[in-house]
Amino acid sequence: MDPSGQPPPASTPDAPDQETMEQIRRRRLAKLGGSSSGSSTPAPASTSTATPSGAGSSQQPDTLKPVPTEKPAPTEKPAPTEKPAPTEKPAPTEKPAPAATQSKINITRLPAASTAGSSTGSASNAAHFSAKRRASDVDGPSASAPPRKQTPSAPGAAAAAPESIEDYADRILSSIFRVSVNPERTTDAHGHKLTFLPGLSGELAEDESPLRLSVTRLEEAIVEAATALPHDRPIFDYLLPCWKRVVRTLKMLRGPAPQKEALLKEARRLCFSNCIFALTVPELFGRESNPQHDTLVPYLLREVENEQGLDMDFFAEAVARMPEDDTIAPLFTQAMEDISARLAKMSMNDDYKPCVNALLTYSRFPPLLNALAEHPSFHMPTLTAPKIELKTILGPFFRISPLQPEVTTIYFAGPRTMDKGRIQTSQNALQMTLTAHQADLRTIINALIRASPQARNKVLDWFAHIMNTNHKRRAMRVDPQEVSSDGFMVNVTVILDMLCEPFMDATFSKIDRIDVNYFRRNPRVDIKEETKLNADQAQSDAFYADKVEGESNFITEIFFLTLAAHHYGSEAANAKMKNLDRDIKHFEKNIAMMEAERQKLLNRPDQLRMLDVALARHTNVLERCLALKYSIEGVLLEQKMQSRSLQFMRYVTVWLLRVASQTDYTPDKSLRLPLPKEQPEAFQCLPEYALQDVVDNSKFVFRYIPQVMLTAAGDEMIALCITFLESSEYIRNPYLKSSLVTLLCHGTWPTYTMKKGILGDLLTNTKFANDYLLHAVMKFYIECESTGAHTQFYDKFNIRYEIFQVIKCVWSNDVYRQQLVQSSKSNRAFFVRFVNLLLNDATFVLDEGLGKFPKIHDLQNRLKDPSLSQEDREKTEEELRTAEGQATSYMQLANETVAMMRLFTETLSEAFTMPEIVHRLAGMLDYNLDILTGPKSRTLKVENPEKYFFNPKTLLPELVDIYLNLGDSSSFVEAVAADGRSYKPATMTTTAHILRTRHLKDEKDVRAWDALSKRIEEAKEAWDRAELDYDDAPPEFEDPIMGILMTDPVILPSKHVVDRSTIMQHLLSDPKDPYTRQPMGIEDVVPDVELKERIEAWKAERRAKAKGEMAANGGDVMDTTE
Repeated sequence: MDPSGQPPPASTPDAPDQETMEQIRRRRLAKLGGSSSGSSTPAPASTSTATPSGAGSSQQPDTLKPVPTEKPAPTEKPAPTEKPAPTEKPAPTEKPAPAATQSKINITRLPAASTAGSSTGSASNAAHFSAKRRASDVDGPSASAPPRKQTPSAPGAAAAAPESIEDYADRILSSIFRVSVNPERTTDAHGHKLTFLPGLSGELAEDESPLRLSVTRLEEAIVEAATALPHDRPIFDYLLPCWKRVVRTLKMLRGPAPQKEALLKEARRLCFSNCIFALTVPELFGRESNPQHDTLVPYLLREVENEQGLDMDFFAEAVARMPEDDTIAPLFTQAMEDISARLAKMSMNDDYKPCVNALLTYSRFPPLLNALAEHPSFHMPTLTAPKIELKTILGPFFRISPLQPEVTTIYFAGPRTMDKGRIQTSQNALQMTLTAHQADLRTIINALIRASPQARNKVLDWFAHIMNTNHKRRAMRVDPQEVSSDGFMVNVTVILDMLCEPFMDATFSKIDRIDVNYFRRNPRVDIKEETKLNADQAQSDAFYADKVEGESNFITEIFFLTLAAHHYGSEAANAKMKNLDRDIKHFEKNIAMMEAERQKLLNRPDQLRMLDVALARHTNVLERCLALKYSIEGVLLEQKMQSRSLQFMRYVTVWLLRVASQTDYTPDKSLRLPLPKEQPEAFQCLPEYALQDVVDNSKFVFRYIPQVMLTAAGDEMIALCITFLESSEYIRNPYLKSSLVTLLCHGTWPTYTMKKGILGDLLTNTKFANDYLLHAVMKFYIECESTGAHTQFYDKFNIRYEIFQVIKCVWSNDVYRQQLVQSSKSNRAFFVRFVNLLLNDATFVLDEGLGKFPKIHDLQNRLKDPSLSQEDREKTEEELRTAEGQATSYMQLANETVAMMRLFTETLSEAFTMPEIVHRLAGMLDYNLDILTGPKSRTLKVENPEKYFFNPKTLLPELVDIYLNLGDSSSFVEAVAADGRSYKPATMTTTAHILRTRHLKDEKDVRAWDALSKRIEEAKEAWDRAELDYDDAPPEFEDPIMGILMTDPVILPSKHVVDRSTIMQHLLSDPKDPYTRQPMGIEDVVPDVELKERIEAWKAERRAKAKGEMAANGGDVMDTTE
């Protein structure tokens, strides 16, 4: 019967022969020392080591030498059928073995005893047991049983006498190891079945020793009991419970009992030794190697409290013995590698938690982690990105995520029919599960980093390998077979964010520890192929080729690893979510078309069957895309994760400003703009994603979870945007610069009770913003006219729309109005160009926006025709959708542009009446006023105009306000009067009527409008008379571009002659010669003095002639001189 109560096998397995045992003995002799280490308290050891093959017995130390058993009284005889009590002494008929025999610990029998057969079993079995070594022999100096207490032997006092140490050893060891050497003793004091050991019992009988189990023969007992186990049962299944029982017994020991404590500690040592032997040298127990049995995997996967799971004491003992036994570490690391391989086949749908718990328990012991970090599978530099999460030890743990495809379809089953409530509930559940898993990963990585410098470096190498092999995650088209999964990368990003938390304090006290020379040493992160902030490849290569001595500190390493992780991890997942939106719209459109087509194929079964197959395929793909999108949203919208991320981005922001400004900037210190003309090369050669990550992450949070920004946004975000808009030459990528405007714009969106958004009040009232914001956004308003991108013409409108939002938000502060006035005076050329571009935009977007409504009007009427064929109807609907989209975009821009012009003309009317722009401004206003109130206004009537952001009741009063703001300027009045294309007195009258009858303006403003109309009409009459004087001007006196009479002719570099006002107006929009397209400025023109004199002489002649004619006719002469 085996120690667990099972019947023994039919035959006892053959033990290894003597030669095999000798090899095992030599191999193990140096592994497990006789003295216990670490948590094991050593039992008293012998002063000499037992000789494996020596003759005679080894002399034991006096403290452990058993006291000779006194001869019992002859009248005491045991009852044959009575079970001995735990404290019962051996039967008096048994002769005690000599002391020298009892203390023998050699693995092989002495020559004198080796020829004697066992009293139980065959001769071969006797040889088997005599050939077994003991762990005490292999482990080093022998440690025999504790000394017995001398107890007086008196008749009738046996029951009341205290238990001898020999009886205690027999009782407690039998209970712990569930074995007995007395055939009549089948259970222990608690009723547990005991397995009889015939081999050891026979040896004791042969040696005339009492049939009691002692620590000196415990090794043989363990080996015999383990050997007797069925081969389909792991030996460790028997030894591990024994280990736990001996540990419990030792902990329960009460009072000073040095003999018992020494006995139990020796039993613990021997038990652990044999636990290791069972896994590493199964031949010692008569078994062949069996990968299913010779492993710690199943025991690590069980809970620590489980009787068949490894407890903390086992780990502690293993760690304590690791310096002496080099087989323990490989045993644990191999088990963890096997667990990792098992986890690589799982998803979050499976029972993955035992694997994670195993590594969590493992991570509580630094020596084990150090050994794990040295394992070849911990970091494999040759692996490709997809293999890292499958083949490295940590990879499968980070791979577990709700973004695994098989998991998304469980959380979001039937996503097409899920309402927002169900989606939110599933995302909340997803977040809770993922947060718990990420907390476990953080514990594991923290333990590895703190284990030792070597382990920390291995972890950093592993993270860096992930970054360096996943550059393609930011490609335009990502092949999933070439990169790591989204779930894996997001987990990596989150854990690195967590590692940054200790040094990210609110005062930025440790920011100076981040070394800007990191990439000039031997950086783990590879940025060679990354686009730089403001350097080309050659400049970057040359800069980083100049190496700097020294090593980077841990904070620097983690900082740059986390920066890269955001780029390739969470931000790549964010980009994927945007792509999914596009794909989802595409599949929904195709499915709608297929479902509409299906009705036409009901009578064509073959084609219908093919269509249904395609429809099912599209539906399946659509549902997978929806499930993945909802999962990514759930992961990225987790508020604690984004709070950590934004905290990191704050540090990146401040660090970038310090590097660019070459100061020790922190949010509580001032920053002077513009930045130095000479840009720091260290800043120029930084990877572009250093700034891109900050912008993209902040934009994402502003859009989806702005409540997180309430505690994360600070002065440093405003400083970042304003600084690099004002010193925009520091950044090469125009899209990245425009993203700074977007970030400011998002910060002004109303959020909860904050009407000006999260950044609005800061932009309005902080000194830094008051000093630099207006000039910075106006400067970029001009720069975005030409971005270099193929979509620059349309991009500029979006950028300027966002700039308008920012300016409107802060306009309530008079400081900005004063700055506008000052700018117009101190930097006239800059301001004129800004106003000219503003005028250009207003002209274009109003023309495009209002021009779409006649087309929409016609298309809507056409769709009302019931006779329209299906094909024509579909074509018309598509055309209408296109026109509606364009009208919506342009009208949004038009509304904002006109509103901005109204604000600026109210503050600074003289800036808009400068000669360079006043005629174009008047023409634009006249044209759009005629569209809104003239005969063409009938074509603007469309269904639901609000959906296109077209509200004439708002747009018309704003145009009227611009007229009134500029009405005091005679140059503006004359410019309106001179507009022969669009100005009509009737339009002015109609406008007044609409304003009055629709109550769009108060009576005071309407009367002001009437007065302005009268002044313009009078100026028109004067202009008409002057035009009659000059209507036959020679062609060489007319401007070849505008067709007007030149007043100040100038010669261009291309030798063409134009009027100065014409070329100035042109250069405001395009700083190139209009004929040769070569760059030029107003300073490049040369006045044509001779032509100007001729023009003036001709004009004087015409005026004199007109005066003569008027005098001859007796009429009043009007002075037409200018």
